[in-house]
Amino acid sequence: MDKVGKYLNMAEPFHCDFQGRLMMGHLGNHMLNAADFHSTDRGFGMKYLNTIQKTWVLSRLAIEMTEMPCQYDRFYVETWVESAMRYFTNRNFRVVDEAGKVFGYGRSIWAMIDTVTRQPTDLLAIHNGAINNWIEREKECPIDKGGRVKMSDNAVFVRAIDTYYNDVDINGHINSVKYIEHVLDLWDLEWYSKHPIRRLEIAYVAEAHQGDRLSFYREQTNENEFCIRICHDDNIEAARCKVVFTD
Repeated sequence: MDKVGKYLNMAEPFHCDFQGRLMMGHLGNHMLNAADFHSTDRGFGMKYLNTIQKTWVLSRLAIEMTEMPCQYDRFYVETWVESAMRYFTNRNFRVVDEAGKVFGYGRSIWAMIDTVTRQPTDLLAIHNGAINNWIEREKECPIDKGGRVKMSDNAVFVRAIDTYYNDVDINGHINSVKYIEHVLDLWDLEWYSKHPIRRLEIAYVAEAHQGDRLSFYREQTNENEFCIRICHDDNIEAARCKVVFTD
């Protein structure tokens, strides 16, 4: 089995926006599914981990696209493990069409946690560190790794939303991609008609759960660049996000 997984998808009509392009949230879902397929096939996915009270949680995700697939486009999401440490692993993605045209790339950091204590656990203890057998260091992922999303105290409150059944994922907390979708709802259609998304970064800080009320604070940090702080009850920070648009 190859170290790089490659999974075929299609930009389904109702996963595309008003301009006929795949929505960023659905692309994020395709990436997370690819990560699960890849790890499951190689023996360290959630299907096995859940039997020993462990699971993967996404810590950081960066997606950078030159363009998005159009409605009905068939495309592949490739994924591979770049490195693994005791508590975190770095996983990359590449999005290409059937002819090999590259749409963009992704970088992610994952942690393994105990499903009972919700605390990080040693991922190298799984099958005696078998994840190391699947590390691919040679395949290029040319986008910036990103870092901590820096914000000042000047961020302006934009809105607050309640969370419900559809916001919760298989791990029982607010779905990683739902944060992205809620963030991208902070701009209207007129803005998106003139400003495609170039890059999105999100860092998950603390778990939020169904019933938590999420508050969104936005700060413009550069031309066409915005940072967003997401807080839930008692002003506990749940995530930070950076969105970079193009003209």
